Amino acid sequence: MYALFFIISFGASIIGAICGIGGGVIIKPVLDASGALLPGTINFLSGCTVLAMTCYSVLRNRLSGATSIEGKTAVPLAVGAAVGGLAGKQLFDIVEGLFPTPELAGAVQAVALGIITIGTLVYNLNKSRISTLSISGAAACVVIGFALGVMSSFLGIGGGPINLVVLYFFFSMGTKQAAQNSLFIILCSQATSTVTSIPTVDFSVIDPLLIAGMICCGILGGICGRAINKHIDERHVDKLFSGLMVVIVLICVYNAAKHLVF
Repeated sequence: MYALFFIISFGASIIGAICGIGGGVIIKPVLDASGALLPGTINFLSGCTVLAMTCYSVLRNRLSGATSIEGKTAVPLAVGAAVGGLAGKQLFDIVEGLFPTPELAGAVQAVALGIITIGTLVYNLNKSRISTLSISGAAACVVIGFALGVMSSFLGIGGGPINLVVLYFFFSMGTKQAAQNSLFIILCSQATSTVTSIPTVDFSVIDPLLIAGMICCGILGGICGRAINKHIDERHVDKLFSGLMVVIVLICVYNAAKHLVF
């Protein structure tokens, strides 16, 4: 089982670093499909992996001088996302408490993620024909960031795909610039969400070796993904992103059916 978790974390982190989606959108539904652990536990493991990858990627870009993070936009977005992450975690706890089994809460997550992923895919395929905005006010950025944080934390995915669409549409960013800003926002929101979830995690069912291994895979994936990102153009990044969204939708359909049948 550990080998499966490590391979998924490593591969997801590579793609996450290339596209700016963090990797949680891959790790969460794929591990849910494995049925190895409960949805809440997978949320935490996914969060640890995403946090490690984004921390490496953002710091490495900063130290190398290759960063294209728009501070006036990304910082208030990140602040809003961090606060929204806390709200999203509370929302998931409330939803989970409404059902007799955690599996049914997982079905709700799968359906919601599938719907959002389809919307993201449709936008990405048609973004060249969609007029974009150029929002600059800090207050508006905080509100948008808060909404991002709620959705990403509730879904347990870090928010990457949603972040990219928001950065494309509301801030008229290019693919690679949006990817870097998305990773920064994910770093801030995921740090808050992961740290605050620690008291609620049942560590008796999680091997520390599994946590450490997934964190290491997240960092290694970030290293590889960053290196690959330097050598491919935005057109290929867009194709990779669209292909990934199709795969995620199919996995979400499987997860929703599996949890409901359970």
